Amino acid sequence: MEMKKRLTLELRNKKPAEVKELVLDNCRSDDGKIVGLSSDFENLEFLSMININLLSVSNLPKLNKLRKLELSDNRISGGLEVLAERTPNLTHLNLSGNKIKDINTLEPLKKLPNLHSLDLFNCEVTMLINYRESVFALLPQLTYLDGFDVDDQEAPDSDPEADGDGLDDEYEENGDGEEDDDDEEDELDEEVIDDEEEDDDDLDAEEEEDGVDDEEEEDDEDGEDEEEDEGDEGAFCSCTGVSSGNLICMLTSRKHLLLEVQFT
Repeated sequence: MEMKKRLTLELRNKKPAEVKELVLDNCRSDDGKIVGLSSDFENLEFLSMININLLSVSNLPKLNKLRKLELSDNRISGGLEVLAERTPNLTHLNLSGNKIKDINTLEPLKKLPNLHSLDLFNCEVTMLINYRESVFALLPQLTYLDGFDVDDQEAPDSDPEADGDGLDDEYEENGDGEEDDDDEEDELDEEVIDDEEEDDDDLDAEEEEDGVDDEEEEDDEDGEDEEEDEGDEGAFCSCTGVSSGNLICMLTSRKHLLLEVQFT
């Protein structure tokens, strides 16, 4: 995609003065030069033009507020005085993967008093003897060269103080969240216990009712059996009024009496 079209897409109906960050990576520059970018981007602070086949930064417009410039993986070999003239407040410059061969090529960067980070990875200049010592001597305002300071201490990714505050806030928020979770778990446990107790009470009540019902049924059955026995005995007694032994004797006596009557 051509750089002009890419710029139009990146604007997204915004005015150039409203843009603070602009990424034009991997688009196609015309004749190895910057095209379409103007000083109307007066509030631009971050500009990335990685791998766009740049040969020169001579067409770079005046960008007084630009702080960070990414130009890695291009074919720039010199002409860095333009940066000092048009980006006077630059603090980070990445020229990794370009055609910079000599320390003297970097001399124009001395005019960037706020420049404290410079990256030259994969440039031929890094193969020179005493490369790091020479660059730090040439550019005393530098703090980090290729991600490390003069004592080979690595540059932090971000502000540790800000990160620390953020972590503390996050920890406090998480702590409050954990307390809330504990409270909710306690409430749930209490509800579960109450439900279990209610279930146990209901079960006990049902067992008691079942026991009472069983006892009543047994009592009813025993009562019915006794009543049947008593009924049988009562029916026998109501018919004869005497025991079975006496009844036999009486019948025998009546038989003899009848016989005597007949012979008489």
